[in-house]
Amino acid sequence: MRFLGNVFATIVGLFIFCLLSIIGIGLIAALVGGGSDTATLENNSVIELNIGDVTLDYAGQYNDPWVSAFSRGEELGLIDIINAINVAKNDDNIKGISILNNNSSLGMAQSKELRDALAEFQKSGKFVMAYANTYSQKEYYLNSVANTIYLNPVGDMDFKGLSTELMFFKDLQEKTGIKMEVIRHGKYKSAVEPFLENEMSDANREQVTALLQSIWNSTLEDISQSRKISITELNRIATSLLARTPTLAKQQKLIDVIGYEDQYHDAVKKALKVVKDEDYKRISIIDYTKKHLKDTELSEADDQIAVIYAQGEIQSGEGDVNTIGEISMNRSLQDARKDKKIKAIVLRINSPGGNALTSDLIWREIELTKKVKPVVVSMGNYAASGGYYIACNANQIFAEKNTITGSIGVFGILPNFSKLTAKIGVNIEQVKTNENASEYSPFVPIDDKFKAVTLEGVEHIYKTFVTHVAEGRKMKFEQVDSIAQGRVWTGSEALKIGLVDKIGNLKDAIKAAATLAKTKNYSTKNFPEFDKSIEDMMSNLPFAQSKSDVIKSEIGLENYKIIQKLKRLQERKGIQAIMPFEIDIQ
Repeated sequence: MRFLGNVFATIVGLFIFCLLSIIGIGLIAALVGGGSDTATLENNSVIELNIGDVTLDYAGQYNDPWVSAFSRGEELGLIDIINAINVAKNDDNIKGISILNNNSSLGMAQSKELRDALAEFQKSGKFVMAYANTYSQKEYYLNSVANTIYLNPVGDMDFKGLSTELMFFKDLQEKTGIKMEVIRHGKYKSAVEPFLENEMSDANREQVTALLQSIWNSTLEDISQSRKISITELNRIATSLLARTPTLAKQQKLIDVIGYEDQYHDAVKKALKVVKDEDYKRISIIDYTKKHLKDTELSEADDQIAVIYAQGEIQSGEGDVNTIGEISMNRSLQDARKDKKIKAIVLRINSPGGNALTSDLIWREIELTKKVKPVVVSMGNYAASGGYYIACNANQIFAEKNTITGSIGVFGILPNFSKLTAKIGVNIEQVKTNENASEYSPFVPIDDKFKAVTLEGVEHIYKTFVTHVAEGRKMKFEQVDSIAQGRVWTGSEALKIGLVDKIGNLKDAIKAAATLAKTKNYSTKNFPEFDKSIEDMMSNLPFAQSKSDVIKSEIGLENYKIIQKLKRLQERKGIQAIMPFEIDIQ
């Protein structure tokens, strides 16, 4: 038996050795730049736009050379894609862009920014063509910019307006004995409403309705401009579901051609003046972007604009491409502040908020930086609650029309199981030396004095938040308080009430930063550079992620997302400045 055990141990050891050797060889190859990492670009080519794997604005960079080498070129951010499209306008090899069955995971503001880049590309005289077997509403919004839109004869189109739904848990709490104790400031801070009520409050319904209507209006404005259909007519089509089939969609002029993919490719050949029997030259947007990044690694510009990406929930610590931490953010601000080549800073925010203390730490570093160099904010899909907290003191704030922002309010949630424990016959006793010595216990009914002290903390942070906004936006406290209370606004609404300065994208924000810095010849430099070791990266390799993959495959992606939401709720420590709800617009 011992012999068999030794044999098994030897086999396992050899397997691990081989695995580590393969990884090591891959790292060395990445370091020395072995292999071809970009496709060949030929004359008379078309870019194929398929960005299903692109979700973030910024793919990240790392201070560990091993991590940088292994990660380099494997992931791209949306801003890299947009920059490449801007380059393609003046690339004589590129004649057009083909959007072929694209299925992205981008948010609405990101889709808007990408759509604007495609519209600018068209101004060069080059074509944009689109084909899909089916069009979701969000994908149609992006594809509607195309000169010619194809839809499969047996496909369908989703064009019916926007909706969302919220779940309420008050009855569930009563039945189970598990109660979420809520301490908040702000009548619109509806992140906690599902634990207090069984239905949506008038205030919450008001803000959600206004939010969806504003986003829908900005969506229709762009489609109307591209398709030459009035907004009134587009609303009529959506309300009556008059584009649900290819025939109806064509009758309503939302698409141009009903056809199969081979017919679409024939049309692309015709636009390129390629004979029908020959294939046309194409390059994926991913390969084209990698080529662009490789060709522009060295810049001749003396001046630089730092672009610092803040994306994901705000949490304490280092942070990464999916979370915002004060360590990497403040290090980036300090480095940019001290670098004499950097003349201004753009903070690109894509965040629903999060930890209030972390938000304040980043706010303070921006305040110090602003005294040395201009700071301009560019808002992506979200810059709400804590996301707005770290934006409010910038010299200028840009947002897209469909950006979700505001949500100036704070709350705390404390799970309490005292009724549940009583139901199942468990009694908890506490022993303490002083009246307030014990920490909050989820197994003991919440004490009125503890609630009062906690509410005092919430009120203090809310007043600090509103004061920062008032000072940053040059408004009175009462003015900010009247539009705060946790209410969420779109970028177009935020412009009217003074929470943002201009409607525009990241490119517009960079130009504004350069103007404030009085520089015309400049390049951009991306931050943060994350302090991540090779050991951290190894923990994210497929064999280390098998547990989550198994769970996803067993319970489905939607159920997995619910579990992740519950996990994030448990991980939120301290008072939160975060969006009042997670909204998935359909």
